[in-house]
Amino acid sequence: MANPRLNLDAFLFGGDYNPDQWLKYPDVLQEDLRLMTLSHTNAVSLGIFAWATLEPEEGKFNFDWMDERMDSLHKNGQKVILATPSGAKPNWMAYKYEEIRRVDSEGRREGQGGRHNHCMTSPVYREKVTQMNTLLAERYKDHPALLMWHISNEYGGYCYCDLCMAEFRSWLQKKYGTLDQLNESWWCNFWSHTFTDWSQVQSIDGTVNGMLVDWRRFMTEQVADFIEVECAPIRRISPDKPVTANFMTLFNDYDYWELAKRLDVISWDAYPQWHQHDDTHVAVSTAFVHDQYRAMKPDRPWLLMECTPSVTNWQAHCRPKRNDMHMLTGLQAVAHGSDAVLHFQFRKGRGSCEQHHGAFVDHTGDENNRVFREVTKLGKTLVDIKELIGVVEPASAAVVFDWPNRWAIDGAAGPRNANKDYEQTCIEWYRPLWEAGVATHIIDQTGDLSGYKLVIAPMSYMIRDGFADRVTKFVEEGGVFVTTYLSGWVDETTLAYTTGFPGPLRKLLGIWAEEMDILLDNTAQTILPDANALGLCQSYKCQHYAEIIHLEGAEAVAVYGEDYYSGQPAITVNNVGAGKAIFVASRSTGALTNDVVNNLISETGLQRAVEEIPKGVNVQKRGNALIAINLNSTLTPFDLDGNWTNLVDGAEVSNGLVMQPYGSAVLVPKR
Repeated sequence: MANPRLNLDAFLFGGDYNPDQWLKYPDVLQEDLRLMTLSHTNAVSLGIFAWATLEPEEGKFNFDWMDERMDSLHKNGQKVILATPSGAKPNWMAYKYEEIRRVDSEGRREGQGGRHNHCMTSPVYREKVTQMNTLLAERYKDHPALLMWHISNEYGGYCYCDLCMAEFRSWLQKKYGTLDQLNESWWCNFWSHTFTDWSQVQSIDGTVNGMLVDWRRFMTEQVADFIEVECAPIRRISPDKPVTANFMTLFNDYDYWELAKRLDVISWDAYPQWHQHDDTHVAVSTAFVHDQYRAMKPDRPWLLMECTPSVTNWQAHCRPKRNDMHMLTGLQAVAHGSDAVLHFQFRKGRGSCEQHHGAFVDHTGDENNRVFREVTKLGKTLVDIKELIGVVEPASAAVVFDWPNRWAIDGAAGPRNANKDYEQTCIEWYRPLWEAGVATHIIDQTGDLSGYKLVIAPMSYMIRDGFADRVTKFVEEGGVFVTTYLSGWVDETTLAYTTGFPGPLRKLLGIWAEEMDILLDNTAQTILPDANALGLCQSYKCQHYAEIIHLEGAEAVAVYGEDYYSGQPAITVNNVGAGKAIFVASRSTGALTNDVVNNLISETGLQRAVEEIPKGVNVQKRGNALIAINLNSTLTPFDLDGNWTNLVDGAEVSNGLVMQPYGSAVLVPKR
């Protein structure tokens, strides 16, 4: 069965479970089952780092303990997300087969330690993974507890060994065909870096931008291929069970859009740093990532595979979540399309580096603590809102966040090397959509734009093949497109366009960008409205970047107020076909992005969750439900027309409610 779906009748609730660490304590394993029932746990991820227990010596396998746990969990009412253990190779393997240990960028073979430390090119490791995954699939494919497969854990990192570099050279030969084409695409005459033989590609040269981006593309494809290797025996033996791999926020190493193509279900691990700075900023940043994973397979829900019940053990300040904050974080994920709130971890380990990471069950081993009560309350709520399972909320707005574009910006020397902030700029443009409760997708430059009314692509420095054509068609057919400074500077190989910036977007935007002023951190430029358009009604401060542009068909709706380019266009609108293309030439404060986006929400008819939302409260729509979260540490009135039922507490709500500090509500029309 190709691309099987995950069909659920309840939100998945539970998390990583490591009984392999407790096999000498059968009373603990028995107690786990009682505490799972008490906390409403209905699913666990099993075996993620258990290779040394499954295969303590080469070729000597021990599945008895997993048989027992699978059977016990099934009898106790839990489903199992069964993991392959490739995220942490056992010691015996690491020292017998040296080639599976990674080599760092200085050419040094790494010792055994940590995790995610295997070479994904190694034929030996691929063979061992195939053997293990085959045995797991054959043994458990028909087990009634098996819900789905969890491939490895949080893929990450690079290897620079001879095997990987040889594969990289082969990949380059397929991509470019000839050395002449490679040298031209990477502009290798610079500093006499011209390659005269493929064998000279021995290391990664940080001064060759095209090489840096291609290396990351290659490593993405190596990981994607490794995922295919992991999945092959599972898909052959257990074809009816979907496969996932847990992603990590906006992780820089790989292009997650490419990895997502190999998976049936998207999942990710969310660990926001609450109660340390501005919780609303943390919430919008988290929602941005939620909406990225929602967009990767928009026809089906995604899964929150990991979060912490309270604290982490690796942040600079590992603060516990305040009362009701865990409910808020879980329901925020549900609001943005997740069908699960799963955690790391169910029971705290006694030793090693994650012994103090949050868990359902603390070292005391019982339910008599605040965190367990908070967890249980969320578990009960997910049972009460099961009518939202499987509901997919369509999006009519999108923000473009693109991995190769990010790599190109990061690798570029200039025009600014401090505060490039590509990720935060994308989030800044997303924020007004989130605050308005507009369902939004976070997409990359390869995405289909036809289903959206508004597309915002900040800092599109690299224009990937086909993107400009798709954007032009989108605008001609009635869409509104927004982009900013530092857009259309380089092509897919990071070569600068010689047709004038913004490159292939120049005609669509109706402007020519002559130069870029870089503003010092303690200085600002002023943007002044020059027309009654885009909701611009005040002067705005901008910082860091100020691109100096000339009109080529577009209309200026705002101008710069200072310096030698005072009076020149700062924001432009170009009407093309049935739509329009907007260019914002400088990085602005939140006031400008807020005004522009809110105007476009109204102009394009994007649906808000509700019309009026109090400050610090966010509301998202999922099906017929409104999911509201209060990020304020104080009581917050929320006026709301109509009659509703709050599924969190069963209360009837007429014309609004008062939200508790860090409180949440799931409101459905009163039945």
